[in-house]
Amino acid sequence: MGYRNFIPEVWSEAIDRELERALVFAEGCNRQYEGEVRKMGDSVRILGVGRPTIVTTEDREITLAEPEEVDDTSLLLPVRQISYFHYKVDDIDKRQAVGGVLEALNAEATAGLADAMDRHIAAQAASRDAVQLAASPVTLTADNVLEQIDAALEKLYANDVKPNGRIMMEVPPWFYLRLKTAYTALDTDNSKILENGRVGRYGNVEIKMSNNVATDGSGNSLVMVHTDKAIAFVKPVTHTEAYRPEKGFCDAVKGFVLYQARIVRPKELIVLSCKAGS
Repeated sequence: MGYRNFIPEVWSEAIDRELERALVFAEGCNRQYEGEVRKMGDSVRILGVGRPTIVTTEDREITLAEPEEVDDTSLLLPVRQISYFHYKVDDIDKRQAVGGVLEALNAEATAGLADAMDRHIAAQAASRDAVQLAASPVTLTADNVLEQIDAALEKLYANDVKPNGRIMMEVPPWFYLRLKTAYTALDTDNSKILENGRVGRYGNVEIKMSNNVATDGSGNSLVMVHTDKAIAFVKPVTHTEAYRPEKGFCDAVKGFVLYQARIVRPKELIVLSCKAGS
């Protein structure tokens, strides 16, 4: 039976490797909590601390009061998202011998998983934790697109986000084309910058293009301008296996990816609700 020669660890490792290359939104997330979950239903508690009070004085002698109890915060990240695939091939041994077919199926499955995960991360823009730049959507043109990005950055900086930190935004193709018209210095010639959807920079902001940018019920794009700490993302498990279906004369492959995202630093993410103008 061909499926007995299937090596699940090799396939899972290959899928993981290709997923990292394909993901656009996940690249801008905080991934430090991934090692703390192992199965669906596990949760990660993300701790945060407040800032101690700073006292300034001109007195030569300092008398300390009782030590301050600094408030802390915690968020729970329950891992509940699962995306999977399930397909059949006439004979795994033959397909592996011929070459190309299983690789193509694996690539398509990986691309589908990457899209599902990116859509999930992008959907955080519509969550209750996301801070909107304005109360109503903005119609963007080449004449006002830079002004709107600057307004989002101004709001981030007002929340103590450092200008020299890593800031990024994921935009739909129509947004990028208007931005490119407005800002001709966008670097699209450097092949390195094209990895993981990156298409250029505006000042200190990394710009990435994706068709997975979330939209609201009216079709307005929800573009996130954020730091790489604003969203936590975990992808603890990638699993594949092959088996012989009871009905038919073929082998089948099935697999899944377990993952979850959540906004953990709301002050470091601003959502620009917008639609395309002429």
